[in-house]
Amino acid sequence: MKSLKSSVYIVGAGPGNPDLLTVRAQKILESADVILFADSLVPAEILDLCKSDAEIIRTANKTLEDILPIMIKEVRSHKSVVRLHSGDPSLYSAIHEQMQLLAEADIPFEVVPGISAFQAAAANLKVELTVPGLVQTIILTRISGRTQVPAREELTSLAAHQASLCLYLAARHVENAQTQLLEHYPPDTPVAICYRLGWHDEKTFIVPLNQMADCTHQEKLIRTTLYVISPALREVKARSRLYHPEHSHLFRPRGGGEE
Repeated sequence: MKSLKSSVYIVGAGPGNPDLLTVRAQKILESADVILFADSLVPAEILDLCKSDAEIIRTANKTLEDILPIMIKEVRSHKSVVRLHSGDPSLYSAIHEQMQLLAEADIPFEVVPGISAFQAAAANLKVELTVPGLVQTIILTRISGRTQVPAREELTSLAAHQASLCLYLAARHVENAQTQLLEHYPPDTPVAICYRLGWHDEKTFIVPLNQMADCTHQEKLIRTTLYVISPALREVKARSRLYHPEHSHLFRPRGGGEE
């Protein structure tokens, strides 16, 4: 691609596998001068895409007060900077405050989306999380921990929908999560427990909801774990109307004629 602007590129690295980077993310990584990456969450293999003289800065041990001045200084030195986050930047990535402060400092930035863990989980499980006649809603959420969830978004109320619920950042609070989910989902509802998706040591377990906490403890899963709770994980026979021969639309009018 053309040489990058002197700017901050907030890039989603996806769940782990470098093959799941977007093409744009890959091109930006190949050209950037400075890469600040969340080394506790992003595999080092992704850095193999960077140019040989790129400056690599690990940020797992840094605060925003450490990171922000580096980004500002490098952009003002006419360098292109990548802030590499895991997953997709729109979910639990703490970019909100970064963007606010960059804007206040008059530093240009761009957000490059990435594959989120729930999408990688569905692909690994070979399921569609919105099955006609069964479930048509996906809820992405977390449980209260150090960061509190607003009362109106507590897991108990979200579970009432019995949708496909993708639960992030919950392994340390799994008993509480299971208790709240059981208030609305049947005990035998399938749960996919997805650990370190996209990494070389990834693991996936499918258990009934009432065994979610036990499995988490038995496998010693503490972090980087996603729970997918969904009736779509069962063996279900269903068919969408979209490609049904009785379903007509602009490009396939009833009777097969042209409109």
